[in-house]
Amino acid sequence: MRIIETRQAPNPRRVRIFLAEKSIAVPFEEIDLMAGDLKSAAFTKLNPWQRVPILVFDDGGVICETVAICRYFEAMHAEPALMGVDAFDQATVEMWQRRVELGLLTHIAHVMRHLNPKMAHLEVPQVAAWGEANKPKVTEALLALDARLADSRFIAGEAYTIADITALVAIDFMRPCKLALPDGVPNLRRWYAEVSARPSASA
Repeated sequence: MRIIETRQAPNPRRVRIFLAEKSIAVPFEEIDLMAGDLKSAAFTKLNPWQRVPILVFDDGGVICETVAICRYFEAMHAEPALMGVDAFDQATVEMWQRRVELGLLTHIAHVMRHLNPKMAHLEVPQVAAWGEANKPKVTEALLALDARLADSRFIAGEAYTIADITALVAIDFMRPCKLALPDGVPNLRRWYAEVSARPSASA
């Protein structure tokens, strides 16, 4: 078993943090997204969507997509639970995970892919206006998270979950996108200080 990743990309980091929280060791194989390795015939055979990370099993089986990979390890190693402990809890975690992934991380990624000249060969065509249009969406999502965290220690409730992992990675990914936290988000800053201090955050 191994995980193929590009370490500088945000989604592989989500998996690394998830595994670190569970104390699971899996070998990682590095490929260069910026050099076009994801478009190679060998990688495309493993994942026709040409995205990292992917989990490759010794028998040749493959699981793609970040949350699917995390769900596999959650099923294999239930503790600590990072995707909920009962039906309601699992649905709540899934709700917040999707909100953070689709409502924050995706918009940050659009800023990066459409405004960074170094990404031009990967995002064809680059549409600068679309990159700019996503900036206020990022701010809107951060304000919504701050409101949520006024009443909750972590994003999905009182326990640390995959929703917190996704949000941490998203906010850290704002730096290379030249985005900053807005003013007036004390709850988000309190949460960020706590989750970024966890040992897994450096995975």
